[in-house]
Amino acid sequence: MRILLVTAMIFLISACTTVPEQIQGDFPTITPARVDPGVFGSEVRWGGVILNAKNTDSQTCFEILSRDLDKYLRPELQDQTAGRFIACKDGFHDPLVFTKGREITMTGSIKNIEIRKLDDFDYRYPVLDVDHLVLWQKRRNVVVFRGFHDPWMWGGHRGWGYRGWGYGGWGYGGWGRGWGHPYYRPFPMHSTGWAETRTLLPDPSIIESQGPVNQSPE
Repeated sequence: MRILLVTAMIFLISACTTVPEQIQGDFPTITPARVDPGVFGSEVRWGGVILNAKNTDSQTCFEILSRDLDKYLRPELQDQTAGRFIACKDGFHDPLVFTKGREITMTGSIKNIEIRKLDDFDYRYPVLDVDHLVLWQKRRNVVVFRGFHDPWMWGGHRGWGYRGWGYGGWGYGGWGRGWGHPYYRPFPMHSTGWAETRTLLPDPSIIESQGPVNQSPE
C-alpha cells in the first residue's frame, strides 16, 4: 500500500508533461538581450513573467521579464534573466487574468526596439509581434513527507517482542520479526522523517493562436 501511495504522489507531481503544440518547433537562439536590427523579422520563442499589461484599441502589449524555458517550454523558476521585452498580441486581454507575476510563453517575430525609461535608465526593449501565446496556471506547492512510518504497522518489520510468543514478534523479551499482526514501536524506535515542499508543474491555462479567447480570472 505504501508503495502505491508513493507512486501515486510521484505521478501527481510529474504528471503534466505535454508541450502545447502551438509553441512547439525549432527557433533560433536569440535572446532579448541579443536583439539588434540585424535580427528584425526573426521568429523566436520567448517566455517569462508578466510585469505589466496595457490594452490599446486593437491589441494588448505585455512587458515581460524573460526567463529560460524548461523542457516543457515553461519559464523556469530562477533569478537569472536575459532581459525584458515587449510582446504585443491582437485583441483585448483582461488585466485581471494576465496579471503581474503570471508566467507566459509565446512565439512571434521581432518587430523593432523601443527605448523606454526604467527608473532613470533608458532601457532598450525588443518588441515581439505575438503569433501564439500560452498563459500558464499559477504554480501550486504541495508538502511531501519522506521517511515517516506509522508506528502501528502490520507484520514483516522488526517489532518489540514480549516474553515467549511475542505479540507482533518472535523472540524472548527482545527484538523479533512479526508476521501478520500489528505491533507498536515504542519511542525512540519510531522512524524519523522529514517534510519538503515541492512545486507542481503548471498546466496551460490559456492557449491563443490568431485571436483572443474567452477569459475569466483564475
